[in-house]
Amino acid sequence: MIIMTRFELKKIFSKPVNKIVLILLVVSLCVVSHFAIGSVGYVDENGERSTGIAAASALREAKNKWAGSITDDVLQKVLEENALINNSEEYLSTDVIEKNKAYSKKQGFSDIREMINRAFGGFQEYNYYRADSVTPEEINSFYSRRTANLIEWLNSDEQESRYSEQEKQFLIAQYEKLETPFYYDDVDGWEALLEYAPTITMLVVLITGFLVSGIFSDEIQLKADSVFFSARFGRNKAIAAKIKAGFIVVTLIYWIMILLYSGIVLAVLGIGGADQAIQIGFANWKSFYNITYLQDYLLTVWGGYLGNLFILFLSMLVSAKTRSKALAVTIPFILLFLPSFLSGISVLSEILGLLPDQLLQVCTAIKTFNLYQIGTKIVGSVPIIFAMYCILFCVVLPVLYQVYRKTE
Repeated sequence: MIIMTRFELKKIFSKPVNKIVLILLVVSLCVVSHFAIGSVGYVDENGERSTGIAAASALREAKNKWAGSITDDVLQKVLEENALINNSEEYLSTDVIEKNKAYSKKQGFSDIREMINRAFGGFQEYNYYRADSVTPEEINSFYSRRTANLIEWLNSDEQESRYSEQEKQFLIAQYEKLETPFYYDDVDGWEALLEYAPTITMLVVLITGFLVSGIFSDEIQLKADSVFFSARFGRNKAIAAKIKAGFIVVTLIYWIMILLYSGIVLAVLGIGGADQAIQIGFANWKSFYNITYLQDYLLTVWGGYLGNLFILFLSMLVSAKTRSKALAVTIPFILLFLPSFLSGISVLSEILGLLPDQLLQVCTAIKTFNLYQIGTKIVGSVPIIFAMYCILFCVVLPVLYQVYRKTE
């Protein structure tokens, strides 16, 4: 069995086209890591923006001066500092460089300022300058505004019929369960890592699809299937070796890529803020999942792994059934890109929220408001897709074995 598995792995990695595919994976890793790191920049006192290790360190130092619980006193101080900078000559200047100099002074509390914008700008609205007009009296309602905005949105004409009363109460309860006051720390490393994680995960599944799509069709295409199936272990151990080889390839490539990507980005941008609530970040302010950045990351990488396993083994099943490598290669593309074309149809949002592509972008699914009722319990899409595709993957494995075993 071990020798058979090694032989299958050797066949996969010895093909010239597959070697090119592996090179593309490495190039993809470098490109995505570059974009993730470049998304975090620091503007110095001269108004010049830079990226990289030094820039990330300087920005982290500026933000860490504001680290701690975001109490009413801290919020008041942010408003005072913001107003002081807004009245400076640099900010009032029409020169872009001068304005950048003014912005550089806001970088330390920029994340807290963005939270103020989100809290006082409405649920579906965003105004970068909203914090400039928030009064000291208003700021005391900072935390209650988040829930109030949700309630107002749920009761709006646009959303009133979308959610049942039980679902509305679930969302409100989730908002109220979020622990406050928030503890603030620099989370730029995790923000950048999670922003581009779906990109690296999708590239891995698409490119790895070329490696595994031929595992169950090569013998047939090479006209060697008669020899393969007439061999002593051709219809049992040899098939199991193919399944095992596919599992090893998918697992090995995924974890090497995701761990290298994570290590590169976090090494440059920092690992601070792992235990902070995701709601302190701009993109997750409205999320009803009360989790930390580390938990978000773990859900994302394990979801990506499960998604890779399911999609690529489904691709192998198609290869075994149709005897076509070309058709098998298209499966990942269909499962990843078809939902994008249908995403504009609002009535399909709940169905689209349960498709396998969501596993490859759990950190994005966490931002959505897809709710499902199981008996009397209301849950979000994330726990459902994890449970559902664990079961489906376990179903695909024996089906794949039986389909190829009965090949004539």
